[in-house]
Amino acid sequence: MSPAPIRARLRALLVPAVALVATVGLSVGPSSTANAATDRTWNRLANCESGGAWHINTGNGYYGGLQFSLGTWRAYKGGHFARRPDIARRVAQVAVAQRLLKARGWGSWPHCSHRLGLGPQERRADWGVGRWRHAGEHHHNASAHRRDRHCGNRFGIQV
Repeated sequence: MSPAPIRARLRALLVPAVALVATVGLSVGPSSTANAATDRTWNRLANCESGGAWHINTGNGYYGGLQFSLGTWRAYKGGHFARRPDIARRVAQVAVAQRLLKARGWGSWPHCSHRLGLGPQERRADWGVGRWRHAGEHHHNASAHRRDRHCGNRFGIQV
């Protein structure tokens, strides 16, 4: 048997199989990342929640750029990074927020998530261009961040 008929048979079997795998893969893939949030999303949410001040403590019982209560901060392992969210670095606050988002969704920030159009997925990729107020990498607290066995790379995050 020459190679041409073998290739034709192989192609006839592989094309439907690849199409089936692609269809099943597309239907399963995006649902697993439905609550993934971008860095830009967290900055926009912080701008809405706290004016972009990642180290804010106004005395209202909510702390940091994403306005965590102490109970939520501790429940989602924020205590591994710092005692309170306003003392923690931005990356630590985002790590805790990712855990909270995965567990409870955007409803954890009801006003701002609604205002920004966030839902089961980030529906609006074209948010437009604007000026964002960021606290940057400045630390508003005088003490250095502690690095011990409870911080840093335990969760794969640079602190």
